Amino acid sequence: MPPKKGQVFLRYSDEIKKEAVRLRLEEKLTFALIRERLGIKSDAQIVNWVRRYQNGESFEDYRGSWGRKKFSSLEEENAYLKAHLEYLKKLNPNLHGEGSWISKPGFVPSKK
Repeated sequence: MPPKKGQVFLRYSDEIKKEAVRLRLEEKLTFALIRERLGIKSDAQIVNWVRRYQNGESFEDYRGSWGRKKFSSLEEENAYLKAHLEYLKKLNPNLHGEGSWISKPGFVPSKK
């Protein structure tokens, strides 16, 4: 199910995640007790953390960061964006070439 508009996702600290995993594996507590004790919303979240722990994976959360670049200045970011734009123009020449609706002066696409 896709997220609802304006929905806020909780992010739990590594300490909470580690404690949930410890309570499940060492103390054999039920998911309901762990959720109640630590204020976690979902059993599935605990199952995911336990699986990651058992597979030796980190608890790092990469949501929303896969395509982000870090720039030291606005000039560096601007140069990157210009190079990216030129690459896209070469990749799709029909979008910016002669005869394209984008290149026609005064043309405004209609809103539907």
